[in-house]
Amino acid sequence: MTAPLKGLILCGGRSTRMQQDKSLIDYHGMPQWQYLYQLVHKIIPEVYLSCREEQKPALSDDVPLILDCVEGGGPSVGLLSAHKAFPDTAWLVLAVDLPLISEQSLNYLVSQRQALKDATSFISPVNHLPEPLIAIWEPSGLKKLRQYFDEGKNCPRKTLLQSDILQIENPFSAEQFNANTPEEMKEAEGQISHG
Repeated sequence: MTAPLKGLILCGGRSTRMQQDKSLIDYHGMPQWQYLYQLVHKIIPEVYLSCREEQKPALSDDVPLILDCVEGGGPSVGLLSAHKAFPDTAWLVLAVDLPLISEQSLNYLVSQRQALKDATSFISPVNHLPEPLIAIWEPSGLKKLRQYFDEGKNCPRKTLLQSDILQIENPFSAEQFNANTPEEMKEAEGQISHG
């Protein structure tokens, strides 16, 4: 049976390279978490923000949250906290550092989903490896992530590389641009302002 699909916006990173909370950066006339939440909500009715406890005051009370409840760091914590809350759910996972992502990329990802795989993932246009944070993780893939995490292997990409996944080319691959530094933020702002 196909697992139900929910959306998960990963906001819980420490944003050390950006020197400010990436979820609060305004690229589109609103905080980035809100932009991504609205974007995913157009495609999937049930969307959650994954965040740390101390981020709660900066987020809306109207948006459902999944607080980090797994010891450790990195994006695995958000994924595993969501899996712990809803173990039979598949997640469309989106990192908060994707200022150029749009509905067309997400619709394409959802249309290509293969629920019998561990995950459906875009291929990075930079290194041609699976993108673990623009992907649909099935419950089986999240179980593998938990196993690797418990073994001290805290890397979602390595989990995907060792799993049965569908990797797809995004026709809109420029939208996979990550903004993790002030310089990349300025680059993203320039691209957005020029359409």
